[in-house]
Amino acid sequence: MVALGLIALATLLSMSVWFSASFVVPQLRQLWHLTSGQSSLLTIAVQLGFVVGALALAASGLADAIPGRRLMCVGALGAAAINLGLLWAPGFASALLLRTLTGAFLAAVYPPALKEVSSWFQRGRGTALGVMIGALTLGSAAPQLVKATGGLGWQLVIAATSALTALGGVTTLLIRGTGPFPFPKSTFSLSSALRASRDRRVVLANLGYAGHMWELYAMWAWVGTFLASLDGFSAPSTGAQNAALAAFACIGVGAIGCLVGGRISDRIGRARSALISLVCSGGAAVVLAFVHTLPLPLVLAVTAFWGFWVIADSAQFSALVTENADQRYVGSAVSFQLAIGYMTTAATIYLVPILAEGVSWTAALLVLAVGPAVGIGALLTYLRSQ
Repeated sequence: MVALGLIALATLLSMSVWFSASFVVPQLRQLWHLTSGQSSLLTIAVQLGFVVGALALAASGLADAIPGRRLMCVGALGAAAINLGLLWAPGFASALLLRTLTGAFLAAVYPPALKEVSSWFQRGRGTALGVMIGALTLGSAAPQLVKATGGLGWQLVIAATSALTALGGVTTLLIRGTGPFPFPKSTFSLSSALRASRDRRVVLANLGYAGHMWELYAMWAWVGTFLASLDGFSAPSTGAQNAALAAFACIGVGAIGCLVGGRISDRIGRARSALISLVCSGGAAVVLAFVHTLPLPLVLAVTAFWGFWVIADSAQFSALVTENADQRYVGSAVSFQLAIGYMTTAATIYLVPILAEGVSWTAALLVLAVGPAVGIGALLTYLRSQ
């Protein structure tokens, strides 16, 4: 449990620079007179940089050739240094490059962390991964809490998150060795990712994960905007802050969902647990599409239910890969899975505000429900093949 705590803490601290985008983009938009498209790109750039970094780790085999804690340390320190460079960025173009590079370095943190946790647990692996992803969920909710309290200057946020990420890198040095269930060592190989992902069960797990991610990050990115658009938060003086506080609760409750999802998966299996989560989260998105004009308490209840289940399956898709992929190349397989997922997030983060403004929130929410529908189909096929 000490190792799990250290890995979860190191990952949460290291990923602080990812969360910083949610803090600073609104202020940078005013400072640099950014358009809505440019503001979205500053957020999406981190996702795309992460995809490039994850694919590079997977294709090169570095994710399996180098100990995970070393990769995490290098990735965190690199991301911290690059994020700090935003303090001297003259405008949008340089900031876009820095955010992309930040995402690329973070790809050396998150996938290796999942592999490291898995090496410490066979029984209870779903719960262990749920603990780690639950910590990241709270980190994702943090920007809404800061917004609810009035916000912070962007320079302070950049400096503080860079320091936290560097601290996360140092924390990895406290992790002593690999767990009692290490994965077989692998040599450097360009074909390792393809080899690890060839299994049909891994392909289906990756497809389910893509459906999950289609919904997840867009929900986290835009639920605050969605809630702020409701009549119940229309008060000029307090409406925006109350909406942000509600968004914090609706995202943060997902940390409990991660633990519940992990517990369920350790009892009935990864695929069945993920299937339950996708049915609940996708169903909540569809229901919300048609009830968001009803009284505020009902809308908040459905949104919180959505936030609980939308992240509850994330750890299970990672566990499916660690258990089904060629064990010599688990690091590459996890990196490849995350690359697929985060590539998917870029599309919906960009699409949701366009649909909400140009059509309606009903249309935007129904589009998000497409992801869980795809994931459900993949998992049903997976279960039939067992």
